[in-house]
Amino acid sequence: MSKLKLTLACWNYDRTRALQDGSVQPDGIDLNYLDLPVEETFFRQVRHREFDVAEMSLSSYSVSLFRDPKPFIAIPVFPSRFFRHSCIYLSAKSNIREPKDLIGKKIGVPEYQMTAPVWIRGILSDHYGVPVDSVSYWTGGEEEPGRPEKQKLDLPLNIKVDSIPQDKTLSQMLRDGEVDAFYTARKPSSYDGKSVTRLFPNFVDVEKEYYKKTGMFPIMHTVAIRREVYEANRWIAQSLFKAFQEAQRRTYHDVMETAALKGMLPWFNAHAEEAVDLMGKDYWAYGYEPNIKTLETFLRYHHEQGLSKRLLRPEELFAPETLEAFKI
Repeated sequence: MSKLKLTLACWNYDRTRALQDGSVQPDGIDLNYLDLPVEETFFRQVRHREFDVAEMSLSSYSVSLFRDPKPFIAIPVFPSRFFRHSCIYLSAKSNIREPKDLIGKKIGVPEYQMTAPVWIRGILSDHYGVPVDSVSYWTGGEEEPGRPEKQKLDLPLNIKVDSIPQDKTLSQMLRDGEVDAFYTARKPSSYDGKSVTRLFPNFVDVEKEYYKKTGMFPIMHTVAIRREVYEANRWIAQSLFKAFQEAQRRTYHDVMETAALKGMLPWFNAHAEEAVDLMGKDYWAYGYEPNIKTLETFLRYHHEQGLSKRLLRPEELFAPETLEAFKI
């Protein structure tokens, strides 16, 4: 019996490599895995819906749920998670010393709706007293001029978002002091620890304390299926979910292997043991139930920041078949 041919666009992660090399195959699916950088995948999928299944920014996906018809439906798989305290960069010319010094400043963001800045703005508001609307936001290319928002946004009047000049980049403007700070996913090329610094130089300690306090490992990306593909073959949601789980299970095993280093870091095993000690064995949890609090927090941030027209519930994000774990 022939399998359903589907194309998946996803970056080259250790936790998805078994899907990429074919050692894990989703039930009933002949999977064509395209290894693409996240920015390319997101742009091509959100703008042109080129792939049957794709890794997707959690924020872009949440924005898409307010389109009619809804173009995608997700499964509770999270190929990217990231603590973002390390991703707040400062111009030395801004004289920002602590989070509250950000109030009233010009903040660069590649796109206002990017997931990383959603988390950064929410954390700064919840934990450091920096309201979302207490700064102005300036969007554009980080390293190349002319980056647009992938989706049209309709933001509240109290949130000020403008575009930087078409011939400039945010990395350059941060170095030159034309923006005071920069919330981003990628470290800017202008970062040198002198003219461009971090708000939290000791970010590892800060992020560990954040986890101890909240129990949350922020979710950046999910996996979304084109809705018409899902509606024609609803079984694929569970099939893909199971396959992603199996690929991740193999990576968990590799991470804890001690006979030889599976990752190219000298203290790889020590880092793995530390993560388990702090966060538990399933520290990168997939599935709906283990992630409800993190998803609720993100969706609250998304709504508070004007990106969601109403407060979404976590269960609205995912194919209903994937909300409950199958047990024997």
